[in-house]
Amino acid sequence: MPEPLICEITRGTMVESRHRVHAVVVTEGGVAETWGDPGLMHYPRSAIKFIQALPFVESGAADAVKAGPAELALSAASHSGEHKHTETVTAWLERMGMSADTLRCGAHLPFGEAAMHEFLRNGETMTRVHNNCSGKHAGFLATAQHLGENLDDYLEVDHPVQTRLFDLLSELSGETLDGTGRGIDGCGIPVYGMTLEGLARAAQKLAAPKGMGTVRTKAIERLLDAVTSHSFYVAGTGRFDTDFMAASKGRVATKTGAEGVHFAVDRKTGTGIALKAEDGAKRASDAAMGQLLIRLGMYEDTGDVSMKRHLSPVILNAAGEEAGSVRIRFP
Repeated sequence: MPEPLICEITRGTMVESRHRVHAVVVTEGGVAETWGDPGLMHYPRSAIKFIQALPFVESGAADAVKAGPAELALSAASHSGEHKHTETVTAWLERMGMSADTLRCGAHLPFGEAAMHEFLRNGETMTRVHNNCSGKHAGFLATAQHLGENLDDYLEVDHPVQTRLFDLLSELSGETLDGTGRGIDGCGIPVYGMTLEGLARAAQKLAAPKGMGTVRTKAIERLLDAVTSHSFYVAGTGRFDTDFMAASKGRVATKTGAEGVHFAVDRKTGTGIALKAEDGAKRASDAAMGQLLIRLGMYEDTGDVSMKRHLSPVILNAAGEEAGSVRIRFP
C-alpha cells in the first residue's frame, strides 16, 4: 500500500504532531494516483453535498421554486450561518409556504466565529435555519413537495428523498453500498459507508458527466456553475471551499465534510479527488487538499491573500504571534 500524505504540525524547531491523510485521484482512465489506502471505508459526510443536491435540480423542483444560483449553492452547502445564508434560506422556505420549523435538521449556533459573535451580541434567537445544512434540507423539502411526497418524514431511510440519494451515490461511486456501514449524520439524514476510491470515482463522474443523459448532465453543470460562481453560499467568510472556488475561477469545485473528508471536482481535466484525514482533523484535510490541487496542476499558488491561510497555515499563540506551521509532506 502506498504511504499516506503526512500533515506535520510544527512548533519552533520540532514537528509536534502528525496527521495521516489518505487520498485518491481518479481520471476518465481510472485511478491515477493514490496515497495511503484507496479502499479506506468511511462516511463521506457533507463532502457529498454536490451529489445530494442533484435531485433538487434534475427533478424540476429548483425551477418550480424559482431557485437562483444562491439557492442552488445553498442546497449543496455547509454554510456558516451568516446573515446572507440564513436570510436566503428563510426567504426560500417562505416561497414554499414553509418556515424554519419545517426543517428537521436541528438548530445550532452559526459556524462562523464572527457570525456567532454578532448573533450573541444581538441576542438573536437560534433556529433551524442557522444549521449549516439548512439549505440542503430546504432542497430536500422542495423536491419532496414538487414530487408530491410526504414532508414530515423526509429523513427516514425509506423515504423517497433518501432512497434517491442512496441510489445516486451507488451509481456514481460504482459501488454496491448494501451491507456497508450505517449511521446518522449530524443533521439527521442516513449516512452510508463507502470506500475513498468510490468517493473519488463519484467526483470524477461530476467532473466529466458522460453517458448520464441530457437531464442529469445539465443538472450537474448547472449545479457546479452555481457553487463555483456563488461559493460564499457553499461555506462562508474565510473558509476553504468559498475562498478556493473563488480563486480557481470556476475550474475546480471543492466540498469539505466532517471528520476530515474532502472532495474535489476538476472540470477542466475531468478529474475527481477524494481524501480523508485518518484522525478526522480538518486542519489536515484542508491543507492536504490545497497542496494536492497545486501538485496536480489544478491551481497555481499566486500568493493570493485569501488562499494563503489555507495553503500555508500558521500556528499562532494567544498574542497573535507565529509559533508554528501546518505543512504537507508527500512520500
